[in-house]
Amino acid sequence: MSAHAQHAAAPRESLRVEEWRVLGHLLPYLWEYRGRVALALSFLVIAKLANVGVPLTMKEVVDGLTAGPDPKLAMVAVPAALLAAYGLLRLSTTLFAELRDVVFVRVTQRAIRRVALGVFRHLHSLSLRFHLERQTGGMTRDIERGTRGISTLLSYLLFSILPVILEFALVAAVLLGRFDWRFAAVTFCAVAVYIAFTIALTEWRIDIRRRANELDSRANTRAIDSLLNYETVKYFGNEEFEAGRYDANLRKYEDAAVRFESSLGLLNIGQSLVIAAAVTALMFLAADGVVAGTLTLGDLVLVNALLIQLYIPLNFLGMVYREIKQSLLDINRMFRLMGEHREVEDRAGAPDLEPGPATVEFREVDFSYEPARRILHRVSFTIPAGQRVAVVGPSGSGKSTLARLLYRFYDVSGGAILVNGRDSRELRQASLRAAIGIVPQDTVLFNDSLRYNIHYGRTGATQAEVIEAARAAHIHEFIESLPAKYETAVGERGLKLSGGEKQRVAIARAVLKDPRILIFDEATSALDSTSEKAIQAELERISVGRTTLVIAHRLSTVMDADLILVLSQGAIVERGSHRELIDAGGEYARMWALQQQAAAAEAALAQAKAV
Repeated sequence: MSAHAQHAAAPRESLRVEEWRVLGHLLPYLWEYRGRVALALSFLVIAKLANVGVPLTMKEVVDGLTAGPDPKLAMVAVPAALLAAYGLLRLSTTLFAELRDVVFVRVTQRAIRRVALGVFRHLHSLSLRFHLERQTGGMTRDIERGTRGISTLLSYLLFSILPVILEFALVAAVLLGRFDWRFAAVTFCAVAVYIAFTIALTEWRIDIRRRANELDSRANTRAIDSLLNYETVKYFGNEEFEAGRYDANLRKYEDAAVRFESSLGLLNIGQSLVIAAAVTALMFLAADGVVAGTLTLGDLVLVNALLIQLYIPLNFLGMVYREIKQSLLDINRMFRLMGEHREVEDRAGAPDLEPGPATVEFREVDFSYEPARRILHRVSFTIPAGQRVAVVGPSGSGKSTLARLLYRFYDVSGGAILVNGRDSRELRQASLRAAIGIVPQDTVLFNDSLRYNIHYGRTGATQAEVIEAARAAHIHEFIESLPAKYETAVGERGLKLSGGEKQRVAIARAVLKDPRILIFDEATSALDSTSEKAIQAELERISVGRTTLVIAHRLSTVMDADLILVLSQGAIVERGSHRELIDAGGEYARMWALQQQAAAAEAALAQAKAV
């Protein structure tokens, strides 16, 4: 083998080993219902014993019917009990197979539920970095295929592979006990060749299927990404461009799928050739035995029936093996999501944030999303309990990163963020986040009702409290004017609402949470001047007595803050009250002058239009 071939084979072999390790992940779920599993396996054994008993009983019937020249004497020689046993065995084969499925279905569905829930919870525990980099379409398809693969894997392993092995053992015992060694030798050789051929060809087909699945996930990701950005596509008239990109992925998937389905014919022909050769050879041996008088016609029927019963499930071996390997691959892809490292994780025994007012301190904080791109450098400031600190600065200066770090979406690269004097990394994340409420710059809503989206701020709140929060955010009157009122659907990501309406819902949601620490991240950026003043008054009212961090671009919204920080290129370049910063004549004073000029020009334009 060439060095290149060895190098290519090693990762494939490693992948196959990793796929089979999936079984170890599923064993705990089977062990939880070990009683049901044992009962299902008992039904399986009974069903297979009955299945093998059918041809044995048929042999006795045939031999009894051919015992003498007189058909009436032959019928007497065949007891009615034997015929009844034949019918009972036929019934038992189906009955116990169905009972097996009924007993085991709870095990399968509980395993699917537990695994899916575990993956869902783990994804929510991963850092913001993972969710910013993930591809939603491909990931959701991986989870969907993975949960479906659990059902397929358990079903085929326990109820297809195991029965075939059991039936083969029973057939082998019958052949070795009732016939000479040649019958067993032909059967063993045929089954070995059949299995080797099926596995070899199916492995080749699985590689094609794996490629097809990757292309399918890629096409799905492209479609979802395009539909989520529907407005952008329309803005630039790129519908055909998006359709072309989607079709290019679909075309590659089509080619792989055609190759995969076409190869099935080759597999079926090869399998049929092996089976036909084995059955023909055994029939020759049996017929020769009947002619020689060493075997009866019942033996001929028995051999034929046994082989047919054995080869019928073997006919599906290629499909079963392929589905098992595909299920292993799909489940493995899903479990890889479970293996994603939690960048932000609670320390063992982490305490809750104690109740009461909260003081927040950023102490010499450094942070980088990527090693080569520094975002914050030695940022230090304190927000005393109940006070309001504002952070202003140009876009890209790191303002919104402060909110993400306070929420522990990321951990700081250097320094520390302290809440009531305790490093936030020592606190339980759920407790810390429960104390913080945020009105983000970009409000994303659930595709549900207005009531649901406001109620999401505190899921235990009453309808009266939801309405009160909506009043505080000045959106109650708007909601009441709608035909469906609070049950009005907001659409995907809230697209049925304007930017200002979405922002008001976000404010209502934060108000309902009733947090000790408030973050306003450009909270009024989507509002017009009139609405901004009304909302600003409400924000100031609800922030009274709460520790508040205001991230703003419009300086007019932070004039009354207890402390204003000017952030530039990740560092604090100025700090003080509004009056102190204006008098200092630095960066803040320059920004203030520019915004005042823009406001004056806007007012003049509005007055001119009015005239």
